[in-house]
Amino acid sequence: MKELAMNLQNQESTKIVHRKSLKKGVKHRLGEFFIENIIKVLGVTAVVVVALIFIFLFQYGVKVFNDVSPAEFFFGRYWFPVSANPQYGILPIVAGSVMVTLGAIIISVPIGIGCAIYISEVANPKVKIYLKIIIEFLSAIPSVVLGFLGIIVLSNWVRIAFSLSSGFTVLTGSILVSLMAMPTIISISDDAISALPKEYKEASLALGATKWETIKNVLVPAASSGIIAAVMLGIGRAIGETMTVMMVTGNAAQIPTSFLMSGRTMTATIAAEMGDTVRNGTHYHALFAVGIVLLSMTTVINLIADRVLTKAKREGM
Repeated sequence: MKELAMNLQNQESTKIVHRKSLKKGVKHRLGEFFIENIIKVLGVTAVVVVALIFIFLFQYGVKVFNDVSPAEFFFGRYWFPVSANPQYGILPIVAGSVMVTLGAIIISVPIGIGCAIYISEVANPKVKIYLKIIIEFLSAIPSVVLGFLGIIVLSNWVRIAFSLSSGFTVLTGSILVSLMAMPTIISISDDAISALPKEYKEASLALGATKWETIKNVLVPAASSGIIAAVMLGIGRAIGETMTVMMVTGNAAQIPTSFLMSGRTMTATIAAEMGDTVRNGTHYHALFAVGIVLLSMTTVINLIADRVLTKAKREGM
């Protein structure tokens, strides 16, 4: 009788455990179902929002071609929207954006990647902590504050160093924008290098390579996809900057042939002129068209980055 009672008790406990496991399994599956669907909804929402932004810009921007020919708009050399004979050629402001971004990338990319290598592989732990704090602080500085520093300090240095009549140049804007892009490049590149398996470094050193040979020939190539992503994000940060470049580049709507000339970017043009335009006028629609061009440029940069990253991943596999 005792054995029978024990068997019945064991069977009952087994049934209870089985029921609990079934309940846990159902809850787990329901949780996964809800999480998966929430992620899908968020992903679709992001795509829809981006599509709506494109549609909104195109809805207003294409109306400029009712009054201005595409050839004049895209290849015109003069942007004088409020003159007696208004002209809406965006070539000067596109050239200004390209020059400022190019200068910023020339400055920020080598310095940023070099700092990331130093932080991840050379600096001792205490120095690494202080440098990361400084980088985070630099990324938190508002763009208008950097603009004030550019007006008061940097523009005077540029004017004196190059014997110019004014220090409000493309170079001044490039230097300040590079300071804003640098934290992104440093942080992401540092994460990419630090995330590499330790075996890469240990195997290279075991084969007789020096520390610098290991960094140059093993670690940096292995982290190239992350470094490329950091550079592309830095370019996006540079080309989209508004307040700083509006304050220090001189805002001259001309095609700059040198970094020591004044210029104007697309973002600064939209920010400076949108509040003074007549709604649904030609100037109003032209600014929306400038926004379309700017958004198209950033989209092309992202597509190039995605292609490069995909290629790097395939080669790594």
